[in-house]
Amino acid sequence: MTNQEEKFETAFTMDTSSIKYGPGVTREVGFDMKKLGASRVMVVTDSNLTNSEPVLVTIKALEEENIEFVLFDKARVEPTDGSFKIATKFAVDGKFDGFIGVGGGSSMDTAKIANLYSTYPADFLDYVNRPIGKGIPIPGPLKPMIAIPTTAGTGSETTGVAIFDLESMHAKTGIAHRALRPVMGIIDPNNTRTVPKMATASCGFDVLCHALESLTALPYYKRPAPESLELRPAYQGSNPISDLWASKAIEMASKNIVRVVQDSSDDKARAEMIQAATFAGIGFGNAGVHLAHGMSYPVSGMVREYIPEGFKSDHPIIPHGMGVVLVSPAVFRFTAKTNPDVHLYAAKLMGIDVSNADKNNAGEIIATGIIRLMRATGMPNGLSAVEFGPNDIDELVQGTLPQHRVTKLSPRPASADDLKQLFTDSMTLW
Repeated sequence: MTNQEEKFETAFTMDTSSIKYGPGVTREVGFDMKKLGASRVMVVTDSNLTNSEPVLVTIKALEEENIEFVLFDKARVEPTDGSFKIATKFAVDGKFDGFIGVGGGSSMDTAKIANLYSTYPADFLDYVNRPIGKGIPIPGPLKPMIAIPTTAGTGSETTGVAIFDLESMHAKTGIAHRALRPVMGIIDPNNTRTVPKMATASCGFDVLCHALESLTALPYYKRPAPESLELRPAYQGSNPISDLWASKAIEMASKNIVRVVQDSSDDKARAEMIQAATFAGIGFGNAGVHLAHGMSYPVSGMVREYIPEGFKSDHPIIPHGMGVVLVSPAVFRFTAKTNPDVHLYAAKLMGIDVSNADKNNAGEIIATGIIRLMRATGMPNGLSAVEFGPNDIDELVQGTLPQHRVTKLSPRPASADDLKQLFTDSMTLW
């Protein structure tokens, strides 16, 4: 074996949750939990969903199977290390043998973390991704968890990733390990009927960017090989299997995001979007995301007073998908130079005619397509519209630099100066 072969990865793995899809399938969660052997379940959601149909159906399903449960409805929308610790204490005190997350990515991620730290107690930063935390691998299997998304966005029902704001850094980071992955994701399009328009748009762009970043990420065989097999990351780089899921998700999200934002009663579009979220989750859950997500973490973490129209929140919030898409046009202009063919293929999947396209324009073509969808769904016009300015750029850069889990998967490395320019270009988009 040559030194070159030893230096780079030569394998990739494909992991995902078991998926159950269909209108009304939430009512089967009691049956599914019973099959997994759970007898006392922590049901995690946020206060906006306490009396919602998805939560009430979940509770009824558990009651019908005589499964004891306790509802924890204090998951924070856009969770923090502090909110994760509150959920963990609840889980430790409750001595649960099963977990259900009902809600958006915040509720599902909170359930993952409560499961992790109540099963394998540790200092909070032990499992957090390097270099912010120690990145210690999870030592074994967790208790069974089922995820029931109520938004078409994060794909958290399929991934071994949990994202949060580290309050001391004013930036997002996360924990990523295959053991965090839910045993099952229950994908019920009925659960997305009442999501506000801006939340629907933000979640939809999270789907689109997950898939675009997964498809355009550094190929797995160009990623340095891990020091040991135990350290092979969940985010491995683009690969042939993830590419299939990401490609379909790009096509479905681009075709349906405007429809579902403009008309929440469009059942076909809602069904397509929640499937696209899951497809993208399978793709990026194994390939990873890159610069747009890495740059979005300090954007959400440094929010001042901004609350999107229609959001019910007791704290300022830049929704995760919004933070990602606001920087994505600049990112794809930047990364397209390394693999213009892949970026043009992504643009084609978005419904853009690339038959006579110049490869040198690949980045601009995909950026223009994203901006077109942003304008049609009422997204803010760049970072300046969510209260950022030139004086914030240095701090935004410093919040991005430690996000190695994702930034190292960019097909084009980004220096601090590159990031400054990308944030500058993201201040106003049109």
